[in-house]
Amino acid sequence: MPRLLDKYNKEVAQALQAKFGYKSPMQIPKLVKVVLNMGVGDVKDNPKAIENAANELALITGQKPVITKAKKSVAAFKVREGMNIGCKVTLRGSRMYEFVDKLFNVALPRVRDFRGIGANSFDGRGNFSMGIKEQLIFPEIEYDKVDKIRGMDITFVTTAKTDEEAKELLTLLGLPFAKS
Repeated sequence: MPRLLDKYNKEVAQALQAKFGYKSPMQIPKLVKVVLNMGVGDVKDNPKAIENAANELALITGQKPVITKAKKSVAAFKVREGMNIGCKVTLRGSRMYEFVDKLFNVALPRVRDFRGIGANSFDGRGNFSMGIKEQLIFPEIEYDKVDKIRGMDITFVTTAKTDEEAKELLTLLGLPFAKS
């Protein structure tokens, strides 16, 4: 079991219950899943790009990504319906906590000029999304083998009812929010 899972079960739950005054342990917010999405815009020029992106996402998460397809045709972007345009991974359970631990403690500190993550990307229902500009911050990615620098979106899905509860949960888990 990862350190973060042990930490969550005891300290985080107690701190959340003390702050928000939950009457039942089932009311305490939990991290349900983490979704990583990598859009591949240059797939129309380079058909191998989707495979490279999927391989990198698999290295980062330890799980095979699902290839996402275009729902609509968009002539301005030269995209047809059903065309491969990206890949995504949904992490749950111990793999999710291992990834979260690695992201907070290894990858984010490697970002150049990192001052914390802005806390304005909550959706109003307790979920948080953030973007990463390059996949090179993860230790599994070798700089020499990267064909193109790609960013990704990371979404943290929680059972929190409000953004304030979700922010407190993610802060207690170790997400470094920027000082406001």
